[in-house]
Amino acid sequence: MGKLVGILVFVAVALGIFYFTTKKMPTTDSGTAPTQAISLTGVRGDLLQIAQAERGNFALNAHCVGLDELISSGLLTMSGSGRDGYTYEVQCKGDDGEFRVVARHAPAPEGSPIRYPILGIDQNMQVSEVQ
Repeated sequence: MGKLVGILVFVAVALGIFYFTTKKMPTTDSGTAPTQAISLTGVRGDLLQIAQAERGNFALNAHCVGLDELISSGLLTMSGSGRDGYTYEVQCKGDDGEFRVVARHAPAPEGSPIRYPILGIDQNMQVSEVQ
């Protein structure tokens, strides 16, 4: 009987540790659902790929181009212009190598607790939330 009590105590402690560690797991962005973490990680990865392709294009051609041209030239290997409801847009700022890539999502339905952050990256290769 003592062994059964010991096993039950061990299982209770293990479940308690599991519960509290998963509850304290960080979210990727404040106000977003935990299920969005994978999607937002993918969007951040796509933004980095697009920015790297844009920098490579500027090094070769000395001018900024749009997303479609990056894909058609082979500098960027993406099957589409978005992911999980996010669409990507390249904004060129002159011919001095400055650009910004922005990922936007359609607004959440009214009254929804979910928030879709607008993410951006520039020639400095820093992904951040755009206001």
